[in-house]
Amino acid sequence: MKLLRVGTAGSERPALLDGDGTTLRDLSGLVPDIDGALLADEDALGRIRSAAESGELPVLDAAGKRIGPPVARIGKVVCIGLNYHDHAAETGAAAPAEPVVFLKAADTVVGPDDTVLVPRGSGKTDWEVELAVVIGRTARYLESDEEALAHIAGYAVAHDVSEREFQIERGGTWDKGKNCETFNPLGPWLVTPDEVPDPQALHLRLWVNGELKQDGSTADQIFPVAEVVRYVSRFMTLYPGDVVSTGTPAGVAMGQPEPKPYLRAGDVVELEIEGLGRQRQVLKGA
Repeated sequence: MKLLRVGTAGSERPALLDGDGTTLRDLSGLVPDIDGALLADEDALGRIRSAAESGELPVLDAAGKRIGPPVARIGKVVCIGLNYHDHAAETGAAAPAEPVVFLKAADTVVGPDDTVLVPRGSGKTDWEVELAVVIGRTARYLESDEEALAHIAGYAVAHDVSEREFQIERGGTWDKGKNCETFNPLGPWLVTPDEVPDPQALHLRLWVNGELKQDGSTADQIFPVAEVVRYVSRFMTLYPGDVVSTGTPAGVAMGQPEPKPYLRAGDVVELEIEGLGRQRQVLKGA
């Protein structure tokens, strides 16, 4: 299934993308929202599947309506840094021996086509297309990759927007460069695992002002999806609705020759992951 949320920020209603790939079906008569409580409820998910297969769900007219993040009330966003061989190489970093883990605040999450704000004083705002994993069952001390995959509710496109000066040159941890407002567009859809048979075989691409910048595959991940989820569960509990962003391939501005083409107000970023949908953001000054 492809689940999504449609409407103004804070007032989104749950929906499902029909099998034709264009028609939206209204889920608000079945469930109040798409959140951790729903993703942990196999019975509720089963009712959605049955209703979708029967064709009884009403059509939702999405013309002119905003698409919001596909998951509401996210508890935390866990991110993995330097998780692609080619990205580590372009930044001059050695492949890490263990996953590099950092957090983004849940309030950085916005819809896939919402405006991204370039922070005041920023000169190095950068792009990163990422595969996001959404947790569906409470995960603690997972012991196997199979167990880790069984705790995943679905997958989504994430844009891990980053301000490199704040992140690297201003001291402390990466947090200052990762948690600016609007720095985590998510969606458009939450795609359930039955439609993603191999999370290590997904094509990721990102364009800036129409120019292809990132063109990679999750096959190049240093730590595959299952290993990432298992690893993170050793250090923190993952709850239904939590999001894990699994890193970005090569092609970010930081890895380009001087003068590095960092983002500015007015730029347009588009990104997609095979089978998971597409995002488009226009940047504006904060």
